Amino acid sequence: MTSNGAPTTWDGNSMSQADFMEKDTVLVLDRKDKVIGSASKRASHEFTAETPRGILHRAFSVFLFDESTGELLLQQRASTKITFPNVWTNTCCSHPLHGMVPAEVDGPDDLADGSVKGVKHAAIRKLFHELGIPANELPVDGFKFLTRLHYWAADTITHGKKSPWGEHEIDYVLFFTVKSKDELTVKGHPDEVDAVKWVTQDELKTMMASPDLLFSPWFRIITNRWLNTWWSELNVTMTTDKHCDYTTISAFDPPSEHMGGEGDAGPMFADNDST
Repeated sequence: MTSNGAPTTWDGNSMSQADFMEKDTVLVLDRKDKVIGSASKRASHEFTAETPRGILHRAFSVFLFDESTGELLLQQRASTKITFPNVWTNTCCSHPLHGMVPAEVDGPDDLADGSVKGVKHAAIRKLFHELGIPANELPVDGFKFLTRLHYWAADTITHGKKSPWGEHEIDYVLFFTVKSKDELTVKGHPDEVDAVKWVTQDELKTMMASPDLLFSPWFRIITNRWLNTWWSELNVTMTTDKHCDYTTISAFDPPSEHMGGEGDAGPMFADNDST
C-alpha cells in the first residue's frame, strides 16, 4: 500500500491502461467501509496466493436514464481493458481516488446523510473520461445515491480459472436521469468503451438471456437484487428516499464461474449476508 497522495491533476486521456494500474490510488477499506489506507489499482485487483481476493476498495456504479423513454444507457467495456474486457455493464463503473480535486474521499458524515459528494465527483470525472459526457451536463446534485454492496469476483472468463485479476469492492450505486438523451453528449473513449446502447427493461432482459453476450458480475448482482424495482419506479426512486439504504452493506459471493483466481478463493460470505 502507498500513503495518501497529494492533490494531483488527473488526465485520463494522457494515460494508458497500464498507467491507470500503476498510478491510480484507490481507497482501501475495512469490511465496514472505513477508509484505512490506499493502494495502486494494480495491487488492489491482483488475485494472488497472498491476496486471493485482491484488496477491498471503494467503487461506484452509475446508472444513467432517459426520462422521456425510460431507457438505461449501457456500455460494453473495451476489449483492451485488463479486467473484465468485452462485458456489457451499467453506464459507468470505476473508483474514487485519493488526492483528487475536488476530493473523492467520503467519511461517515457524508454517508449518513447520503450526500457522498466524493463518490459523485469521481463519477463525474469518469463519465467524462469514458463516455465524453461533460461535467456541465452532470450536476453533482443530480446523482441519487441508493445503497452499497460488497462483492468480489475473479475474472476467470477472460484469464481462466487461475486468473491473476479480479474485483473486490464496496460499490456505491448511483442513479442519474436526463430529460432526453438528445440533450446528452456521449462519445465513448476507444480505450474504455467498445459500444454503448440505450435499452428498455424488456430489451435488457432479452440481452441478459442471450448466451452470446457477457455481463459484468457486479451488474448482474445489482440487476438481480434491485434494478427492476428501482427502474419501474424511476420517478419515486429519484425524488424520494423510498429505495435509499445508507446503513446496510449487502454482501455477495460471485457465481461459481467467478470463484478461483491464483489464490483459489472460495465463498467469503455466509448465505450472502448483509453487514
